[in-house]
Formats: sequence, C-alpha cells, structure tokens
Amino acid sequence: MLNFAVLFNMSTVLLLQSKEAIAGVSIPEAVKQYFSNALNGENWSHVYRGQEGVFYLEKAGKNQGHTETERLRKAGSNIAKSLNADKENAVKIHNADADAGFGLALAEGLALTNYKFDKYLKDREKTALSLKTIDYHGAGAEKWNEIQTIVESVFVVRDLVNEPVLGLNATGLADKFVQLGQQAGFSVEVWNKAKIESQKMGGLLSVNKGSQDPPTFSIMEYKPANAKNTKPIVLVGKGVVFDTGGLSLKPTPASMDYMKCDMAGSAVVGGVMYAVGKLNLPLWVIGLVPATDNRPGENAICPGDIITTFDGTTVEVLNTDAEGRLILCDALAFAKKYEPELVMDFATLTGAAARALGAYGSAMMGTADQSVKQAVMAAGDSVYERLAEFPLWDEYSEEMKGDISDLKNLGKAEGGAQTAGAFLKYFTDYPWLHFDIAGTAFNHAPDAYRVKGGTGVGVRMVVQFLMNKANG
Repeated sequence: MLNFAVLFNMSTVLLLQSKEAIAGVSIPEAVKQYFSNALNGENWSHVYRGQEGVFYLEKAGKNQGHTETERLRKAGSNIAKSLNADKENAVKIHNADADAGFGLALAEGLALTNYKFDKYLKDREKTALSLKTIDYHGAGAEKWNEIQTIVESVFVVRDLVNEPVLGLNATGLADKFVQLGQQAGFSVEVWNKAKIESQKMGGLLSVNKGSQDPPTFSIMEYKPANAKNTKPIVLVGKGVVFDTGGLSLKPTPASMDYMKCDMAGSAVVGGVMYAVGKLNLPLWVIGLVPATDNRPGENAICPGDIITTFDGTTVEVLNTDAEGRLILCDALAFAKKYEPELVMDFATLTGAAARALGAYGSAMMGTADQSVKQAVMAAGDSVYERLAEFPLWDEYSEEMKGDISDLKNLGKAEGGAQTAGAFLKYFTDYPWLHFDIAGTAFNHAPDAYRVKGGTGVGVRMVVQFLMNKANG
C-alpha cells in the first residue's frame, strides 16, 4: 500500500471508483474522514486543504464509455490548473481502485493541460507553469511512460503550430523535423528548391512563387528491423507555414491573423513520427511534408493560371487561397513510389469542414477499406479526437474537372470539404484517408486540456491507431 504520509511535500490526487475504497488508502485520518463525508454527496470532485497537505479526490463512474474517460480528462485538467495556481511543482496520482483506463485518462488530462507557449514572454520565468513532475501509481502504472511520451509528442506539435512564421519558415520547419529525427531515431531527407524544381513539383512551386523564402520537401522515414508491415504507412502533412491567401487575399480579423496554424497538418506528421520513434513501434512509417508560405509577392501565381503538378496533371488555379491542395497533390502523387499499405494526409484544408463540425471533431474521407476506417475512427473515439466520415460521391469529382485543364482547384461553396477531398483523391491510387482538421487544430480560447492556440489534434488518434495495429 502506498503511504501518502511521506508525500506531504507535494499534492496528492486520489481516484476512486467505489467510496468504500477510501478506507484502504493510507492518508491522514482527517483527510480520510473529510473525503468519506464528501462522497455521500452528489459531487464527484473534491479537494482538501489543511495542515496535512493538499489532497484532490475524483470519483470515477461505472460507465465504461468514452464519455466517462473524457470527463476524467477534463477533471484532470481542472486539477492541473489548480496545481499551477497554487505554484505546486509536483503531484502524485494514486488510482485506488478504478479501471486503468480511467486512471490514465485523469492523468493524461492533467498532463496535457500542463502546457504553455511562453518563449516570447520577457518575464516568462515569473509566469511559467510551476508543475514539473507528475507521478502515477495504481492500475495502469505500466503504461504511464507511454502516455507521457505521447503527451510530449502533442507538445511538439503545439510548439510548431504556435510558432510565428518569422521564427518558422519552410526551411525552419524542415530543420525542426531533422532535430526530431535525431531525438527519436528516424531519418530525414530535406529537398531544397533546386531539388524540388528538378522533380517538377509544380503544385508546391506555384504556391511558393509569391514568397521570398524557398520551399522545402521533407521525407521522414522510420523503418525498424522488426517492422510488421512490408509496405509502409505514409503520413502526408500540409506545410503552409503562413497563409495570406496569396492574391486571393484573406481578411485579417479572425482569418489571416491566425494563419501561422496552417501548417498544423505537417506538425501532426512530425509529432507522430516522433512518437513512433520514441515508442519503438514495430512499424514502417514514412512522413512527407511539402512546405512553403503563401504570399502575394511580385511573382505570385494569379487566378486563372494553369500549373503542371508532379504527375503531369494540369490544374487551373481559380483561387490562390485554395493552395493547400496544390502542395498536397504533389506529395500524394510522390507517395505512389512507395506502393504504400495506407496513406493518411492531414491538413487545415477547408472552412467548410470547420463550419460543418465546429471544434468538436475532424472530417475524414477516403478510399481505404471500411475495416481501416472503422479502426481509425475507433482510435479517435478512444482518445476523444472524434472523426466524422464525409462522402466522396462521384459528383464531387465531376465538380473539380477543368474546362481548359485537367482539373481546377475550386468547386462550389456547398460541399467544399468534399470537393477538396475529391481533388486530392485524383492523385492517389492506393488506400487513402484524408483528415481535414481546420476546425480542431487551433483554439481561440482554452477548452479544458485542449489549450488555447495549437491543440496537437491528430497525434493521439494516429498514435493510438498505430499502437493498435502494432499490437494486433
């Protein structure tokens, strides 16, 4: 039995599923009596502050569904906020008798909340979060290191998304991937503009025409000797490090002013690769990131221009603010060389997806088998990064056919997420899933453990899917 009498120099969090379990926890009698009385009420969250220390109590419900684990993540988030408000630097979590999944959800929510992007604050040492150490005991303890690695990977993504373009252009993003590869054990090859030109990636090059910074194309690969898959899983991420809209200029308020997040899809790829390497998953995984900013510079591409993409397809650019699909199509066509088992692409692609689902879930569509779709959606549900499947009916593809070119880059306003997906589908000949994270990648206000700014959405879902596959 863990003796909390020796832990009074730090706060303690207790998780119970039955109120009777409080009797078996070694805590001061005054604290035990307080919680025993409190558990007779209807509230499930309690805190004791006294000379014995600070103790938090959370009661888990009997519902085994995802809604209960999500409630516990949010409870953990509230505790994290309280701990930092109290300037605590360590916390001990004890799962007394709840299921492992419940205990880990509480701890995960606490850990995910303990994030702050403060590198540009002059007095950040004074305002920094105090909590540095989170210890976990009880059912699920053997998985706590795994959870912490995944949380660390989420933080990698948040840092990338929150970084302004002045500090993270396309070259800087590629450099970050190189650093992540060195830390997690995967290889990274970065193509410069000359190499991209030699490969005739016309989609990426066209979006880059208005920029003074060169584009990059990053190829990340993790291939352990014990990989279970003989064909790779390929992850593709939209790397528009800032999106002005190009000549089809965006308005500034509530639009261009947060377009540093338009590379969130590429950050997901980097974050997942980092987690896969750190967790030593026995899977062959490749990450592809085309990166550039989209600016209305002197030589910027114009509405009505026709470009030729990596695979020779011609595209009439009707709107330069529909640029994400132009850089993704080069990467998706390039992915064919790997004869992949599955390709998953991630992009803050359309306002239509955000309007359809809000911040409560991401859009998914694609050609992968139904069993794969179900496995991915189940992984998303388990971590509460929910997915809604949008259809890719033939009519959406018809909308994207060009009059004077093979394709055009813009369809009707109605069904905009699906027409964007249909455009991408044209460049695939393998099992493929597209994730539009436009509504979920960036928060304008805190939402429990999904903090303000970059959320890191996608990492936990994809890593869970890959871990399930590795263990299946």
